[in-house]
Amino acid sequence: EEVQTGDEGEEVQTGDEGEEVQTGDEGEEVQTWDEDASIRSDVESEPERSEERSGQLRWKEGLEQKARKSFELRKSDSVTLRRLIYEEPVSREMQGEDDAPLDEFGGLFTTARKKKSVVVLHEDDRSLMSQLVTQDWTNPSAAAAIKRLFVTGEWEEGDAQHLLAEDEGTGDEEGDFEDLETGEKHVSKKGERTGEEEQVSERERLEKKKELKTHFDVAYDDEAGTSYLDELKQAVSAQAELNRKEFEGLDDESRVLLEGLRPGTYVRMEIKGVPCEFVTHFNPAYLVLVGSVLPGEDRLGFMKLRLKKHRWYKKILKTNDPLILSVGWRRFQTMPAYCIEDHNGRQRMIKYTPQHMHCIACCYGPLVAPGIGFLGMQSVSGATPDFRIAASGCVLEMDKSSKIVKKLKLIGTPSKIFKNTAFIKGMFSSALECAKFEGAAIRTVSGIRGQMKKALRSPPGAFRAMFEDRILMSDVVFLRTWYPVTVAKFHNPVTSLLLSEKTQWTGMKTVGQLRHETGTKPPVNKDSLYKPVERETRHFNPLHIPASLQKQLPFKSKPKQKKKQTTKTLLAKRAVVLEPHEKQVVTLLQQLTTLQKDKAQKRRAKLQGRHKAYLAEKTKQDDKRVKKTRELKREFYRGLGKLAKKKDAASARKARKTLD
Repeated sequence: EEVQTGDEGEEVQTGDEGEEVQTGDEGEEVQTWDEDASIRSDVESEPERSEERSGQLRWKEGLEQKARKSFELRKSDSVTLRRLIYEEPVSREMQGEDDAPLDEFGGLFTTARKKKSVVVLHEDDRSLMSQLVTQDWTNPSAAAAIKRLFVTGEWEEGDAQHLLAEDEGTGDEEGDFEDLETGEKHVSKKGERTGEEEQVSERERLEKKKELKTHFDVAYDDEAGTSYLDELKQAVSAQAELNRKEFEGLDDESRVLLEGLRPGTYVRMEIKGVPCEFVTHFNPAYLVLVGSVLPGEDRLGFMKLRLKKHRWYKKILKTNDPLILSVGWRRFQTMPAYCIEDHNGRQRMIKYTPQHMHCIACCYGPLVAPGIGFLGMQSVSGATPDFRIAASGCVLEMDKSSKIVKKLKLIGTPSKIFKNTAFIKGMFSSALECAKFEGAAIRTVSGIRGQMKKALRSPPGAFRAMFEDRILMSDVVFLRTWYPVTVAKFHNPVTSLLLSEKTQWTGMKTVGQLRHETGTKPPVNKDSLYKPVERETRHFNPLHIPASLQKQLPFKSKPKQKKKQTTKTLLAKRAVVLEPHEKQVVTLLQQLTTLQKDKAQKRRAKLQGRHKAYLAEKTKQDDKRVKKTRELKREFYRGLGKLAKKKDAASARKARKTLD
């Protein structure tokens, strides 16, 4: 029995009787009868032909017909995407000897017969057609036959397009219906309506649309509707109209007594306690704003502000530097302290304001309700050429005191050490201070943590402390504490209206401005200067392992330190007597070694001389380069100075023009 493989890896078996069995995609067996194989078997039975065909491969005969039949039968069972979408399932008719009685053996077993399946090829599926069948697609009738198979073609009556058309044609908005409560049936009179009735229904529909649009506009449109503010305005205008009608016949004095002064009326005010400079240097060109403060805003106290340095202001703000705040109706100068709130609620003082984030400022001044914004400036004089607004923010809360703290490190040194216990001195000055910090956590510079215990009798300020490990006498012990910061009670109102020149008010100056004006240098603290650190070399004691512990250690970990040998060895004791020839050899070697050392020394001295000459030449070149760079920098900065002078002169001219 021979096995042949088809186009797609399927097996074709040829039996002894010339019968072919092919396996399709669905596992079905298809039996066909090959006439050529039967004729070939008859021909092979003849004795005269058997000798001629004995040396040939008989299975290659009729291979093309077999492959074509195999391909057509195999493709008939395959499922295509086109058939799944557009066609119904392919019907199969089982033909053969199904109805014939089966041969039985002993009433128990029957012979298995092979089934034949004939596949009905679809007339429109070109992938299942034989190559001999051709179609002329230029013919309009042939194109119309497959037009319905495409998306743009006309489909069957049950498709979505036909159903939608039927729904649109038979709408229920004007169709027949039955009243379920009364049982009365209403028949549509769409076909009986006249042209006038259609116009009337169209007009009614438009009126309903307009009415709905009007209701929508009234409810949601801001222009047509009225908000709460509009209602208040209408109430005020109605009350004003009512007052006008009511008091229309009265004179002005009676009317003022009843309804008060009307808006836009000139009044005369009497203010007590005004300085005489306000009248002496009064300038009508400057407007005076008159306002009133609430009852709680006439007291002084501490305020907590959320502050951020303005991005256009060139300098950063420093703690306790005077700052002019404009809050509400007031302008006053104060000395704020800046801080940042930690995650545990502690307000930690910072020396300068952050560059691009908010911080908290605590200052002393007239109390203002929380949520009111403010502006901060360091100077209100009109001669300031740069951007003047230094900071902005809002008021957070009012308080009678401040709760700002700063970090303070107390340092001490050990006086006595006993295992993990040590006596610390130099950190406090009295036993009372030690008792205040009893139980506090301390730490050495090397990282050993500990805790303060009770104070000692002598020396004053010393205390006992416990550590997690033994410390050394050279260790430094420090304690981290928090020291409260007092905010300066400074409040200076801006009295620019009392001056003849309204833009010349200065107020308190910063320390930097005073030092710049007086030419004084900042004080130098000797303890803050860097000093050369001299550290002595520490000598540690050798490691001593007890003999009992050495016995328990493995050989690899045992110390292998040899003692110094006191007695001379055999090599040191013996005397070496050289032969005359050996003496000559040793003398020659010593002479050669001496010559080699002398040459190396001369070569080294020559090399050092060349290196010195190279360093001298390099020093000259570096001096020239530094000199040239210095000249270029001098010219560059001279040009920058000229540009800055021009800008200052231009800004001064503009300031004079504005003052004039």
